[in-house]
Amino acid sequence: MGTVFSFDIRNARTPAIECALAEAVSWLHHVDEVFSTYRPDSAVSRLARGELGLDDCPAEVREVLGLCEQVGHVTGGWFSVTASGSLDPTGLVKGWAVERAAQILKAAGARHLCVNGGGDLQLSGEAAPGTPWRIGIAHPLRPGELCTVVTGHDLAVATSGTAERGAHILDPHTGTPATGPASVTVVGRSLTTTDAFATAAFAMGAGARDWLERLGGHEGFAVVRDGSIWRTRNFPGTACDVVGGRRLEEPPSGSTAGSHL
Repeated sequence: MGTVFSFDIRNARTPAIECALAEAVSWLHHVDEVFSTYRPDSAVSRLARGELGLDDCPAEVREVLGLCEQVGHVTGGWFSVTASGSLDPTGLVKGWAVERAAQILKAAGARHLCVNGGGDLQLSGEAAPGTPWRIGIAHPLRPGELCTVVTGHDLAVATSGTAERGAHILDPHTGTPATGPASVTVVGRSLTTTDAFATAAFAMGAGARDWLERLGGHEGFAVVRDGSIWRTRNFPGTACDVVGGRRLEEPPSGSTAGSHL
């Protein structure tokens, strides 16, 4: 998937958890093999070229495309698997894959964990007994600084923007690069939808805040290109612009958005 994944497990490492960790890593490699648009032999690439029918693809492809259709409906068409003119479900796949990896670990007894896929995170439980997770979001306009810190338990956190990968998010209505804020962070419970909603919110641009306010179960925070910020009413974080900024001393390798502190 062209990014770095990490696992932070705060439980005691039992044999069952060790086996689940290996299974979660294998799962992520499997997802890459099936869904990568960079691999000409992946099922999604072959489906896009018409070499495979949908019924001939692994069951995961049908599941993901069904989820993409649902997200497209909820976002009013601002999320699309064909924005580039070709089939590309990767705006949902990474969050879906990370969430499934976290579920594999939880089923083995890892109740307190963070799975990080390129800065988009699925978190369970707490960082330490009585201590919530604290997630620093990289400032898109000030390298090495944070723009906000998200605090809570059992969270999904996803950020979309242009700081790391440039103008890679397309406006699905025009097929041209979206001119959204510098970055937008969405917080929910399920990274599958939270990650896709962050992509859609970035594409929406100025309309994202009102849409997120109406969207149940999710909150948002954005840094606008002029350096100003906005957040939804119940966003579970503190804006570092307000409290004087905070230096991110060790940016996580491959992270485009969030790192637990």
